[in-house]
Amino acid sequence: MSDFQSLGLSNTLLRAVEAEGYTTPTPVQQQSIPPLLEGRDVLGVAQTGTGKTAAFALPVLQIMNRKKPQGKRFIRALILSPTRELAAQIDERFAAYSEHMDLRHRVIFGGVNQNPQVRALQKGLDILVATPGRLLDLIGQGHIDITRVEFFVLDEADRMLDMGFIRDIEKVIKLLPKQRQNLLFSATMPKSIAKLAGTFLNNAVMVDVSPKEMTVDRIEQKIMFLRKADKRRLLVQLIKEERVKCGIVFTRTKHGANRLVKQLDQSNIAAAAIHGNKSQGARTKALAGFKNGNIPILVATDIASRGIDVDGITHVFNYDLPNEPESYVHRIGRTARAGRSGIAYAFCDDTESGYLVGIQQLIGKEIPVNSNHPFHFIGAIPKPGQKPGKIKEKSGAKKRPRNNNRNQQNRGRSNRNSDAQNKPRRGGDSKNSNPRRNRNQRGNHGGNNSNRD
Repeated sequence: MSDFQSLGLSNTLLRAVEAEGYTTPTPVQQQSIPPLLEGRDVLGVAQTGTGKTAAFALPVLQIMNRKKPQGKRFIRALILSPTRELAAQIDERFAAYSEHMDLRHRVIFGGVNQNPQVRALQKGLDILVATPGRLLDLIGQGHIDITRVEFFVLDEADRMLDMGFIRDIEKVIKLLPKQRQNLLFSATMPKSIAKLAGTFLNNAVMVDVSPKEMTVDRIEQKIMFLRKADKRRLLVQLIKEERVKCGIVFTRTKHGANRLVKQLDQSNIAAAAIHGNKSQGARTKALAGFKNGNIPILVATDIASRGIDVDGITHVFNYDLPNEPESYVHRIGRTARAGRSGIAYAFCDDTESGYLVGIQQLIGKEIPVNSNHPFHFIGAIPKPGQKPGKIKEKSGAKKRPRNNNRNQQNRGRSNRNSDAQNKPRRGGDSKNSNPRRNRNQRGNHGGNNSNRD
């Protein structure tokens, strides 16, 4: 299959595809579109940047467009997404592909006033893109009926589970009609996802686009060993030397992202942070500024590694190496999109060498080392035979004497307060967050809780 026409798409959709500048289907599109047009369920392993949204949106639109029910519109297709940014981008793609169709779509998510969303729902919709929290909120309030859904798409399923959405997903599935077409896409396929897929997919076609291969095609990767204290200096040097106009810097924590934005500003580099603790308005403003070029550097936690689809990103900086090897693949996949090339720098200090070992095992190769910089530190290089995982930070301070109880108590209290501020909220950026604890903190489904997606 060499073109979209050979996949069986209608002339209406071919016009939309041509208008978007698509010429050759990606592997996930080639493998997914035909069986979906035949009415089959599909289980796909693919990350953002592979053309996944078009792979499920195009066949769903084609089937919906050729048989339209009479009377008031009702939700016929439900697409569930883990983050607000990704949900918004999926809705944008549906808008582009359905340009010449009489189909209404809408995206809903938390963190914003629900009233405009409710008004759109009352007018009638064909396609709803949603995050789990706001979807269940509005179902609970009686504003959404999903009992006649014909197509159910669960996107970024592994990220959904990481963020503690498993019970929400189960609730949604129970409310759906038994007769429907199902699509599940996930960047990875651990046992938990396979188990989830088995609960609602029927004789699904398996589509596997390996993310490992994605990392080696067009992305130039470099690892740089240095002390933690030198990371900011090296980042500023690279951004200025390479005149980066569109780059993403990934940090491990939300607090680290905020701090780095301030430090970059002090070095006359315009940057904005995007993470789970930011209000929806701040996240939208930061992403819009990044997309239009007013903000050249976006500092993000892993909430954005799958939720940002911006053309023209030339540089990705792993300021902190991720503790999950798969996150590295998603992060660097923000560049080298749509056939372009890109470069991904990774900074590794002496506490992160175990993370690097895990990343290189996953991608099946050693990342080329760039030691030609003023901060090169051989102490951060993994030792022969080193196992993947976290390396404990070395502490230069000796144990305090037992009689210094007051200082220890004060320090412990301070640390607890700091930890409380930095704990990931539900839908946050760390897989290590406790889903059970997060679920217990949600409260009921009513109201406009801005912390809910």
